[in-house]
Amino acid sequence: MFSKILIANRGEIACRVAATAKRLGVSTVAVYSDADREAKHVAVCDEAIYLGGSAPKDSYLKGDAIIAIALDVGAQAIHPGYGFLSENADFAQACQDAGLVFIGPSADAIRAMGGKSESKRLMEAAGVPLIPGYHGDNQDADFLKQQADSIGYPVLIKASAGGGGKGMRIVEQSSEFIELLESCRREAITSFGNDQVLVEKYALKPRHIEIQVFGDTHGNYVHLFERDCSVQRRHQKVLEEAPAPGVDAAMREAMGTAAIEAARAVDYVGAGTVEFIVEQREDSMNFYFMEMNTRLQVEHPVSEAISGVDLVEWQLLVAAGQPLPKKQADLAINGHAIEARICAENPDNGFLPATGTLFTYQKPEHSTFVINKNSADVRIDDGVREGDVISPFYDSMIAKLIVHAPTREQALAKLDRALAQTRIVGLPNNVAFLRYIINTESFSQANLDTALIERERDELFDQHPLALSTLAVTAITQQLASEAAAQTAKSTGADPFSKPIGFRAFSDYTRSFSLVYDEKSYNARISNWHNANCSDSKKGSDSLSSFALVIEKEIANTEENSNINIAAQTEMVYEGQVSYNSIDAYNHTLWLEGARVNVQSWTNKETVYVFTDNGRDEITLVDIMAHVGEDSAAVGSLKSPMPGQVVAFKVAVGDTVKEGEPLAVIEAMKIEHTITAPTDGVVAELLFAAGDSVADGDELLRIDTES
Repeated sequence: MFSKILIANRGEIACRVAATAKRLGVSTVAVYSDADREAKHVAVCDEAIYLGGSAPKDSYLKGDAIIAIALDVGAQAIHPGYGFLSENADFAQACQDAGLVFIGPSADAIRAMGGKSESKRLMEAAGVPLIPGYHGDNQDADFLKQQADSIGYPVLIKASAGGGGKGMRIVEQSSEFIELLESCRREAITSFGNDQVLVEKYALKPRHIEIQVFGDTHGNYVHLFERDCSVQRRHQKVLEEAPAPGVDAAMREAMGTAAIEAARAVDYVGAGTVEFIVEQREDSMNFYFMEMNTRLQVEHPVSEAISGVDLVEWQLLVAAGQPLPKKQADLAINGHAIEARICAENPDNGFLPATGTLFTYQKPEHSTFVINKNSADVRIDDGVREGDVISPFYDSMIAKLIVHAPTREQALAKLDRALAQTRIVGLPNNVAFLRYIINTESFSQANLDTALIERERDELFDQHPLALSTLAVTAITQQLASEAAAQTAKSTGADPFSKPIGFRAFSDYTRSFSLVYDEKSYNARISNWHNANCSDSKKGSDSLSSFALVIEKEIANTEENSNINIAAQTEMVYEGQVSYNSIDAYNHTLWLEGARVNVQSWTNKETVYVFTDNGRDEITLVDIMAHVGEDSAAVGSLKSPMPGQVVAFKVAVGDTVKEGEPLAVIEAMKIEHTITAPTDGVVAELLFAAGDSVADGDELLRIDTES
C-alpha cells in the first residue's frame, strides 16, 4: 500500500478520498486554488500545496504542476477524483512517465473509452449492443445534419469527449439541428477542449442505467450491480438509486456481463462505470451501450451502500498492485440506496446555477464516508462548511445525501425525512425540489425515465407548501423576538416603558409590517400584542406571547390610459389570533388556525426563510427605511443572472425583439445559459462584447420598450 498520495481534485471528492486514505493509514496531500485557500478539502488533508488561480485552467487542470508537486512532496501516487484531469489520458501517461502511479485505468484504456466514437466501435466488436447513430470522424455540419435526418428525429448530439451531462443537445426537428450543433460544440470546447460530436437516435421513454465495474492488474473483473440514474435535468443526474427498480435477475446478469466484456476489451484496471440507455417497451426493456466513464462516479455511494464495499479502498488496493478483494460470487445486494444531489441552483429559473455564501448549512444526523456494517442509514458527502462560498469557478454541487434501508419504500421515507431536516440559507438550492420529486407518483411508483421532471412539471415547479399566514407570522415573530431580546439586553428599568411589551397609556398597541410573497405585496397589522416572556419573567421560557393579526393583499388600481397610480386598495386574506413561543432566534412554536406549527427561520437581508417538516418557503419582510431614496430599475434593462462570460449576442443595436426571443448566451459553471427578452422592444445598446467577463447583476444590454 502507498504511504502518501496526492489528491488532484477539490471539494467533496477530495474529502471523500482523504477519509478512506486516513482510515488505511495513507498520508494525503491536497492542492488548492486561490478560491479554495480556506476550503474544507485543504483542512482535512495532511498537507496542502498552492496550485494556482481560481479558474480550473490556472489550477486543477495544470497537470505538469500537479506532477511536480507530487514529486516534490514525496507522493507515490495521484488520485484524480472525478472531473478535471480524471479522464485525461495524457495526464495519466505523464504520471506514469514521472514514476508516479495514476490511481485509475491506463492511458490507453482512457483513450479507447474517452472518445465516444472510438468506444462505440470497440463495443460493437466486443458484441455489446449499440443504439443506432453516427460515430464517425466526418464532422462537417451539413453531413452530420444529413445523418440526423437519416436516423430520424428526435436525435441526440453528444460531445465525443464529453461527460457529466455537458455537451449534449436533444434535437426535435431538422430545422433546429445546425443551431444546436453549434451550441453543443461551444460547450464541448469549453469543458473538454474537443468539439467532435456524435449523433444518436434518442430512445423513447429511455432510462439511464449503469453498471459499476472493477478490474485489477491480475485479469480479474467484477461488477457491483446497477444504478438507475434516470432522473435528470440538463442531461445531468439529480437522483440515483441502487438497485434499479424493475430490473430482474436475468437482465442484471446480462447487463453485468456486457459491462465486464466492455472493460475486458480495453484491459481496464480500477473503478469504472459502463452506462446504458434502456428503451422501455410494453413487454420488455432493451439496453444499449452509451459510454464508459473511466473514473469513480459521483453516484458511487449508492453502490457502496448496497454492496458494503468501500470503492475508494478498492481503488487504492488495485493501484498498488493487489488483486480484487472479492470475486463476483462473493458480492450480493443488500437493501436499497438512494442518493440526492444537493446543488446551488434555482429549479424555478431553469436550474440556473447559483453562487453565494452558505449563510446557514444544517444537516440531519448522518455519517460521513463510513463503509462497514455499522454505517448509519443516512450519509452525507460534502466538501463545504457553513460560511463557505459557492464560487462561479466550479461545479454547483453542495453535497450528496445518501440513504440506505431494507426496501425502496423505506429508503424513500428516510430520504424525505433527511431532506426535511436539511437547512440551507444564503443562496438558491434544490433541497425542496428534491422532496417534490421523490413524492411524485412517478418516482414513488418507480415509473422512471429521463423525462420524469418534464412530465411532472405541475408538481415540481413554483410550489408553495406553506400557508401565507404561517410565513407572515414567522417573519413577524422573528422580528419581534429579535427586538425583544435587544431591548431586554439594554433595559434596566422596572417601569412598563422600559420593557418590550407594546405598552400604550391611552390606546391599544398596533403595528404594521410590509410583506412581499410570491411577487405580491401584503400589509400585515398586529394589535394587542402581549409579550408574556418579557412582562412576567416568572413564567419562564415556556410562556406564550400573542397578538391579533390581520393580513391584507394590496390591489393597485390605475385609471384607464393614465400612468397615474390611484390609491391602493386592499383585500382581506387573513384575520385571527396568534400565539407563539420563540425558543431562540431561529426556533419558534406557533399556534394559529387551530393548530401548532414548529418552525425554524433565518433572515438573510430582508428575506425570511421558513422551514417546517411539511416544507420550506420564503417571504420578504420589507425594511421600508432601507429603501428610502432608491430609484426604480430602468424598464427594459437586462442583467446577468450570475458571474460568467459572454459567449455571444444574438441581436444587434436597432434590432426589434419579441418577448422570449434569445438575446445573449452566457457561460457559467461550464454551462451555457440563454438570456431572453422580458418584453417586446428595440435593442438600444450592447454593454459588453463576446468574450467579456461579467459579474452577477451586470447590465448586459438595454431595450427600449414599445409603448
